[in-house]
Amino acid sequence: MPLDTPQPASEQRRHQRIRFDTPLPMKVAHLGERADGGLENLSLGGLMFRSKLQLVVGETIGCEFSVYGSPLIDIAATVASRVGDGLYGARFQAGPVSQFLVDDAINDAILRGKATVLTIHDRDGGKVMRIAGGLTAAVKTDFMHGLSRVGIAEIDLSEVTRIDNEGVAMCAHAVARYGVRAERRSPCVLAAWQHR
Repeated sequence: MPLDTPQPASEQRRHQRIRFDTPLPMKVAHLGERADGGLENLSLGGLMFRSKLQLVVGETIGCEFSVYGSPLIDIAATVASRVGDGLYGARFQAGPVSQFLVDDAINDAILRGKATVLTIHDRDGGKVMRIAGGLTAAVKTDFMHGLSRVGIAEIDLSEVTRIDNEGVAMCAHAVARYGVRAERRSPCVLAAWQHR
């Protein structure tokens, strides 16, 4: 798709990691060791997680998690990066069934507003920040980075499924301080905006 045409949220999720309000519990297994972990974000291709296991880039691990009541996802992954102490990125070694379970869990989490996809696109000579899923305090850092560093002209809130007071405050700040347009609003955003 051209840059000036925003991708549908389902297509964005194929390339974007969704962020959760809070890390989700998971199990990580490696060489006979098993430890609790925290799922930070997820995409169709991989995940970012915290674990006390000492893992090395290139190693294969087992991951077991559920996304807000989804069926249990038990999947092998290859450690792709280590970011600081105990924070890892991994790529899935998934088959079609695992891929389907991950895709279904992502879609459900976004529809329920428990996860967020935040992307930035070029449209009509300006940058548009598009948010699908939850617009909550959990995405404040990414939201503010887009405003202050990228130079957002418009916020597309048409796919927001849940918004909290912090989300409303961030939008109001973007409009008042940065002159950002926020004309595309989902029903939950419209209701929250009226009650601010």
